[in-house]
Amino acid sequence: MSLVIRGVAGQASAQTRERVLQAAAELGYRPDAQARLLARNRSQLLGVVYNVRHAFHAELVDRLYAAAEDAEYELVLSGLTPCRDDRRAVETILDFRCEALILLGPETPAPSLAGRLPVVVVGWRVRDSSVDVIRTSDDQGLRQAIDHLVGLGHREIVHVDGGDGPVSAARRRGYRTAMRRHGLGELVRIIPGGHTEEAGATAARLLLDGGSLPSAVVTFNDDTALGMLDSFIRAGVVVPDDVSIVGYDDSWVSRLSCINLTTVGQDADRMAALAVERAIARLNGQAAPEREIVLSPYLVVRGTTAAPAHRAVPLRRARAR
Repeated sequence: MSLVIRGVAGQASAQTRERVLQAAAELGYRPDAQARLLARNRSQLLGVVYNVRHAFHAELVDRLYAAAEDAEYELVLSGLTPCRDDRRAVETILDFRCEALILLGPETPAPSLAGRLPVVVVGWRVRDSSVDVIRTSDDQGLRQAIDHLVGLGHREIVHVDGGDGPVSAARRRGYRTAMRRHGLGELVRIIPGGHTEEAGATAARLLLDGGSLPSAVVTFNDDTALGMLDSFIRAGVVVPDDVSIVGYDDSWVSRLSCINLTTVGQDADRMAALAVERAIARLNGQAAPEREIVLSPYLVVRGTTAAPAHRAVPLRRARAR
């Protein structure tokens, strides 16, 4: 039976093979692929640590599944949640005997398991020579967002950052640089934020309580932009007539017709394919020509940006709840 199930040619007659396969189907039998791999001291598993609340991470995971399947690997997902930290997430990767680790989060300059397993970081710069990096140019992305808004006539442009972490720091730097490049250095204003809709809602309340609103806001990511957009709508602020909003990631939520968010896009397909390729190359002892690959972002203009009204927006409406 084992020879038939494994598809070994020439070991059983066609009639015998048909009977065995029919019996296996009736019994619901599935061969234990993991047992065979472990017997060869291989798991064919790539571990992925990601943030379950990050919409763009969900897109990356979807693309990673496709890239891994093409390479005849499987993924073990280990999520970061408010109640589950990176230590526990990485322990799961070890428990399942994953051969390599792809990190979508948490953002850290010293990734866990670096030096113990092949590690590929997706999204931020890491100096450790044992770690491969696939990321988008955050400076360029913020420059595209600011160029777009300034081109529409905006000057009072606020940035809601992503809190701690290298990606947030890179996007803050890109925002400041782009504003100064347009002669708007004196108008630089950064609001503390985060990665979630709640962070966007909190930032929106800070702006609503500030006396008047800026004409435009660039947020750390699309999730933050969504929280801000919802709070503004609840407060009666019209987007983009009163305030323009630009997100970052071009995640699935930004493309919903009811959101229609202008955003900076990242090539999720390319990032996922490169991450899997680099992980497997490390496993096979193949040196990469360059350890870090930086991809170019792209601006997607939708319905949340428009020319400014050239007037302060008074807080004449009900506060967000």
